[in-house]
Amino acid sequence: MPRILLIEDEIKTLEALQEGLRESFASRVDAAADGLAGLELALANTYDLIISDITMPRMSGLAVCRELRNRHYSTPILLLTALGDTDHIVEGLDAGADDYLSKPFEFKELMARAKALLRRAAPPPQASLLRFADLELNTEAKSVQRGGQAISLTPREFAFLELLLQTPGRVFSKAEIAEKVWEIDFDTGTNVVEVYVNYLRNKIDKGFDKKLIHTQFGQGYVLREI
Repeated sequence: MPRILLIEDEIKTLEALQEGLRESFASRVDAAADGLAGLELALANTYDLIISDITMPRMSGLAVCRELRNRHYSTPILLLTALGDTDHIVEGLDAGADDYLSKPFEFKELMARAKALLRRAAPPPQASLLRFADLELNTEAKSVQRGGQAISLTPREFAFLELLLQTPGRVFSKAEIAEKVWEIDFDTGTNVVEVYVNYLRNKIDKGFDKKLIHTQFGQGYVLREI
């Protein structure tokens, strides 16, 4: 039975979502009506999922997300936003959010996103070490190193790299990356995948003679030693 934290300043929306989540998951759903109260609850308790609006009094959802990630808080975070343009989407994901949902939305869409995040948060059945060239990723320790040098990745960057490392040489399209890494269908008008490719290149390839992350023009991205 998952325990969920819901942070939303619109009281009617808060109450409706809290009741719906309780009934759907048969779970405990704690609620906070502003960002600071939500942050305090998150730090005082253990949750399986946090759902937070972005625009709130006292502390925004983005600030809550950043503060939790700065404290190495790994619980999945789903941001709710009325700001659906690419810049705000990227800002939310860059703050450490695992997913976003633009308002207005149907409750079944929220449920689908919540279930996907809860599945992903479940512990893996066994440890796995993925290697390619001098790059190594440990799925149990959540660690990455290249050439013996430790590399720090965000949870989303880690998932992205893990996907590439599972089948080096295979070209992944933007749509497939969005589906497998974010477990949602991204609007083709956004550039979130490209943004995260750049993040990974700056951490994985920068400073090394051989580049491993390559663009296959018109097709997608591939892990390849050239």
